[in-house]
Amino acid sequence: MEISAVFLPIIGLLLALWTGGAVWLMLKASRDSQAAAGHRKAARRLSRMVEEGPAIPLLVRVDGRIEAPDRFARWIGLDKVPEYLTELAGGEDMGLSEEQVEQLSANVRRTQKSAKPFKMALRPPGSRKSLALRGALADPAVSPSGAALIWVFDFTETEDELARLGEEAARARDDFGALVGLIEAAPMPMWFRGADMQLRLVNKAYVEAVGAKSADQVVAEQIELVEKVGGRSAAQVAQQAADRRQPIERILSATINNARRTIRVTDLPLVGEGIAGYAVDIEEMEEQAREFRAFREAQRSMLDQLSIGVGQFDAQHRMTFANQPFHRVFSLPPGVVNERTTFEQMLMIARENGRIPEVRDFPAWRKELAEWFQLDETEEVAWPLPDSTHLRLVAQPLPDGGLVLIAEDQTEQLALSATRDTLLRTRTATFDSLFEALAVFAPDGHLELWNRGFPLAWGLEGEVLDGHPQVDELLEAIAGQLADPKQITEIGQTIRSATLDRKNSRGRIALADGRTLDYAGVPLPDGNGLLTILDVTASQQAEEALRERNRALEEADAVMTRFLANMSYEFRTPLTSIGGFAELLAQGIAGELTPQAQEYVQAITMSVGKLTAQVENVLDLSQSEAGLMPLRKTKLEVLPFIEQIVRKRESRIIENGLTLDVKGNANKVVEADRQQMQRAIGHLLDNAIANTPRGGRILIDIAKRRGLNRIVISDNGAGMSQHELARALEGIRMSADGKGIERRQGLGIPLARQLVEAHGGTLDIQSRKNAGTTATITLP
Repeated sequence: MEISAVFLPIIGLLLALWTGGAVWLMLKASRDSQAAAGHRKAARRLSRMVEEGPAIPLLVRVDGRIEAPDRFARWIGLDKVPEYLTELAGGEDMGLSEEQVEQLSANVRRTQKSAKPFKMALRPPGSRKSLALRGALADPAVSPSGAALIWVFDFTETEDELARLGEEAARARDDFGALVGLIEAAPMPMWFRGADMQLRLVNKAYVEAVGAKSADQVVAEQIELVEKVGGRSAAQVAQQAADRRQPIERILSATINNARRTIRVTDLPLVGEGIAGYAVDIEEMEEQAREFRAFREAQRSMLDQLSIGVGQFDAQHRMTFANQPFHRVFSLPPGVVNERTTFEQMLMIARENGRIPEVRDFPAWRKELAEWFQLDETEEVAWPLPDSTHLRLVAQPLPDGGLVLIAEDQTEQLALSATRDTLLRTRTATFDSLFEALAVFAPDGHLELWNRGFPLAWGLEGEVLDGHPQVDELLEAIAGQLADPKQITEIGQTIRSATLDRKNSRGRIALADGRTLDYAGVPLPDGNGLLTILDVTASQQAEEALRERNRALEEADAVMTRFLANMSYEFRTPLTSIGGFAELLAQGIAGELTPQAQEYVQAITMSVGKLTAQVENVLDLSQSEAGLMPLRKTKLEVLPFIEQIVRKRESRIIENGLTLDVKGNANKVVEADRQQMQRAIGHLLDNAIANTPRGGRILIDIAKRRGLNRIVISDNGAGMSQHELARALEGIRMSADGKGIERRQGLGIPLARQLVEAHGGTLDIQSRKNAGTTATITLP
């Protein structure tokens, strides 16, 4: 069969079209295959994402069938996902419980009917997981028949965390309640401020401190505990603490319970917002601190008064105190305490000033001394210095790691000790050389010390005392040497009085060999008693002889006194007769007298007057010495009384060319015997007139000092030496041989003294040769 030429192109065209269609179909199939592979890959990825996601989808259809991943079955404790919702209850320890399935079914039905979502949480009995279910009506694209889509979340860890947080919250609530109770019961005021620095909370102590009725009143009225200080209120200080995020602590005074107290106020920023504050009453602490500072200052002032150097170092070896003697001992410069000089530096300064011993290795030696800080006991050392000074150092470690160093200069003590040893040796030699016998007894009665004369005085052997015997043993040995052994008790009593009673006592005792001893007990300052023994045998014999001589002198003095008294009385009768006859002759009874005879009669009359005055003086002196002077005291105005005495001697004063001045208060009054006091002052005035040369001056001064009346008679005459004054003041005395009476110039001064003393006064006479005499009469 032949194919026409027209048909062939048509066949070729059809073949080309078919081939092109086949290619296009192949390309489309390839694209669809690639798209299907992509969809499968995306489906696997989405399925994996759902599988690994925190939630599992559970699709519940209208007929109750369910679709879910196998992971859901493992979460509820089943081996596989059942077909229906009601089959989720798998029995004991498997799946959900019947109640959980019923509740879940009810929620699903309500959602399917009303499209209302639901939430529920459950813990499957067969699983330890806690599940949260969030259900809603499924999208028609997922299930077009009104199925419910439930997302199941595993919040086991979240629930455990919530449980833990709940427990912690419960504990926190309990702790907070306890803390609130503790703050409320705290004895110190406490408060809390909000972010606006306003008071939000105060405790009971705060309310009581500010005197408010309640905490609500404090918060409502914003009653502050402390007033403004430096222009800043408490709220402003709290704001400053909040801005700095650091606590601020202040010490100030505030009124607490109606009393001013010193408190320490602290404002403490909290982690969140707000400021907590509290106030601690430190009044007692401050008082104790003030007392401690005062005690420390007093102690340091006291240490400065000591002659012993005291220095103190802290645990870091720094000097905290050193008194002035400590500075002097180590030649420390001023300011070492303020500069906190260390112990090692102090030793270096002392070394430079030559105030430490010479040592070969100073660093090693200083290191050894630094170990004093770690000692458990006191360390005492002696330092001989290069300048022959001897120091005694006592290192006392302190409980806080510090050290107290006491330095004492014992140079003088050592010198005194050496001197004491010398004095003891000298004392022993002196005791042995004394004429008296000595013995020293201790308070317990044993013999401590004696000289060589002690056993010899009692006639004892030296070996008896070598054992330092007790008093009883010694008295027993001495008793055999006494003329009367019973008198030994008197010696024992003397020793006891000196050692125990601390009293002086003395006595005399006779020995069997005829000697006589005087003994005396003397208490010594050290508590011991001294017994002294003196052989008075020869002195007693001389004393007896002197006593006999004294008795003879006393008898002779009595005879002399009686003689003078008798002679005075015997002289009066003839003197009176002579004076009377002389007056008759002067009056011309026996006829007219010649001028020469009248001179003789006048001389006789003057001599009789003088002799009569001397006899009266002797009589008054003898009476005064015997204490028999009769006095008739009356009130005398001193100045007129003195003027009267002076008037009687006016002619003599003028004849001798003398000047006499009287000065004093005219109102002075004394009680005295007019006649006797006139005689006493007259004798002193006569003595001044007689011993003052022409042109001389006599002064009588009347005054009152210290309640006593004074009459001073002074002149610028010849005066007397001390020997002449002593002789003038003596009364009548026997001659040196005792056989006669020594004569003197007159009796005026002795008699004046006796008359003044008879009035209870005194007479004091001061005189110098060629410088005059001053007689001072003192009367009460």
